[in-house]
Amino acid sequence: MINTIVSIDEIRFEEKDPGDLIDSIRKRGIAIPVQVNARDGYYECIDGNRRLSAAKMLCEEKPSLKRIPIMILNDYSKAGSAFWGNTQNRH
Repeated sequence: MINTIVSIDEIRFEEKDPGDLIDSIRKRGIAIPVQVNARDGYYECIDGNRRLSAAKMLCEEKPSLKRIPIMILNDYSKAGSAFWGNTQNRH
């Protein structure tokens, strides 16, 4: 998993009613990274549609919400054999 910050425009997500999250995100921003999968040229939201919807609604009021913390779940580029719990290939 990789944590980074990207433009909200790079994330494809299903807009949902943010409900009470709007006030929380207005005050604190997005505290927990949105979980995404990397695709060819964009990120696909796996968990965090309501957070993203709230951030999108608040972008004009709070420009800092145009950049979103994300956790990329399908990036195994740094996963070597130690990632799998062994330091030696035993196949």
